[in-house]
This record gives sequence, C-alpha cells and structure tokens, in this order.
Amino acid sequence: MLSDKIKLTAKDILEKEFKTAMRGYKPEDVDKFLDLVIKDYEAFHQEIEDLQLENMKLKKQVEEASRRPAAQTAGTTNFDILKRLSNLEKHVFGSKLYD
Repeated sequence: MLSDKIKLTAKDILEKEFKTAMRGYKPEDVDKFLDLVIKDYEAFHQEIEDLQLENMKLKKQVEEASRRPAAQTAGTTNFDILKRLSNLEKHVFGSKLYD
C-alpha cells in the first residue's frame, strides 16, 4: 500500500528543525517554502485517500456485478429487445408499415 512507502507526514515537515550555520539559509525563506510543501503534501494525501475510497467502491461494484446473471447485468431480455425493435419500426416507418 502507498501509505507504507510514505516516510513523512505533514506534521513531520512542520516540526522539522534545521541547524543554522554561519552562511546558511534564511530561516524565514525555509519556513515559507516548507509551508507550501506542507499544503501540497496534505492535498496529495487527501487526494490519495479519496482515490483509494473510490477504488474500493468501484471494486465492490464490479464484484457485485460479476455475481449477477448475464441477463440481469445487461438489463434486457429478448422480450425487451423485440419491444424496442417494434417501437423503432413504428417510429421509422410509421403508418407505412401497417398499410
């Protein structure tokens, strides 16, 4: 699962502290950048969760659909097909068909 491969959380990024050196980076710039990273990270994490839920729902629908007999899955029977064909003929040919 993807969550097993992810090493950091948004909280880990937020709480990360860097040592300062004589000619190091400006802490304010690093903090601003990390804030952006955290927002993106949280958005990606939420998107992953949403997609995992949707994936589970779709898998369940496929599983349920595969359990149904073929006639039910298609939603039509021979009678339904003949009825539709008859209605189509009436629509296309109109009264010419019965003259």
